[in-house]
Amino acid sequence: MAGTVKGSCDPKFAELKDEFERNFEERGEAGASVCVSVNGETVVDLWGGVADTSSAEPWQEDTVSIVFSCTKAAVALCAHILVDRGELELSAPVSKYWPEFAKNGKENTTVQMMLNHESAIPALREPVREGGFLDWDYMIKRMEDEAPFWEPGTRNGYHMVNFGWTVGELVRRVSGKSLGTFFADEVAGPTGAKFWIGLPDGVSPHIAPIIPYAPKPDDPLSDFTKLLLSAPDSIQALSFLNNGGWSPNDPAAHKAEIGGAGGLSNARGQVAMYTPLACNDGSLVSSERLQAMSMVSTATQQDATLLVPTRFASGFMKSMDNRGQPPGRRESAVIGHRAFGHVGAGGHIGFADPECGMAFSYTMTQMGQGLLMNDRGQSLIDAAYRALGYRTNAPGAWFR
Repeated sequence: MAGTVKGSCDPKFAELKDEFERNFEERGEAGASVCVSVNGETVVDLWGGVADTSSAEPWQEDTVSIVFSCTKAAVALCAHILVDRGELELSAPVSKYWPEFAKNGKENTTVQMMLNHESAIPALREPVREGGFLDWDYMIKRMEDEAPFWEPGTRNGYHMVNFGWTVGELVRRVSGKSLGTFFADEVAGPTGAKFWIGLPDGVSPHIAPIIPYAPKPDDPLSDFTKLLLSAPDSIQALSFLNNGGWSPNDPAAHKAEIGGAGGLSNARGQVAMYTPLACNDGSLVSSERLQAMSMVSTATQQDATLLVPTRFASGFMKSMDNRGQPPGRRESAVIGHRAFGHVGAGGHIGFADPECGMAFSYTMTQMGQGLLMNDRGQSLIDAAYRALGYRTNAPGAWFR
């Protein structure tokens, strides 16, 4: 598929372009986009491959796709905007804003716990009704009624899709707007980001369908996958499979506000969102809030959901280096030591690095194995940091 890559690339980032082309030639890429800005200037804006493998329709300049959990960063940003305005308090109990949530053992849950994946409802025990993920009110009632899987605040466990409803409902309660509307008004609109949490009526971007990962016989099974396959009542199985039949390629799902996994964007759209944060220009949040957003707020040697070491800022992922773990536990996402952002299942990523003024994103349709990064995306991240003079990621994050 050589020759399918289009767009622009500063010569300084030639290695990144080479790696992007290698993804198509050697690493099974179908369709993808990568974008980088530095100090507000776009230095890489590339796309290539096919948007739909069944028709061989090419990936176009404005093609978007579901970016899965990259959407969580957009939700977290909405919450931080409200924190910055003094309308939402991280140390406050959730009950201050959402009284109906405070029951069944969740009475002492705080806003910070929700952003930290510590609110202890990473999954739902009883079956989600058909199409339940598309019904905001139904899912909020399910969040309210669910009993916690552990005492909130005592550990963290990745809230795979539920994060979008727990934190998203706080945004809705405090702002008086739906999550998708608040994001459109306060983030996507001002930054020009082509990024939607729920497509509004009359908006029809060119959407590339997601291609699920096909496991290979020699793939090491992660601890997460082992429980998903063997223990139907486990957090792992319930968080992944109890979804009411939700499909990322369902047009009805594209219109739903699924803040944990349903955002539509591409690399350019995510970079537009992250650039003001990378530049610390004060247009979305204050400098003080930005500093807080980039700080680790929770970390563990065994995430209760993913079963690997994880590190989070308030609603954002930090560099996660599990390369030294045993086979099946090596999923990683190695970024700058001051960077913060979020991965999306199969290998999507977007992040801001205020240390070097870089905003970075990579999106694609052919999912890779697992929920964090794989060679396709990580090779692009590594090339971007090397282009900016960073020397090593051996300590677990990129350092100059």
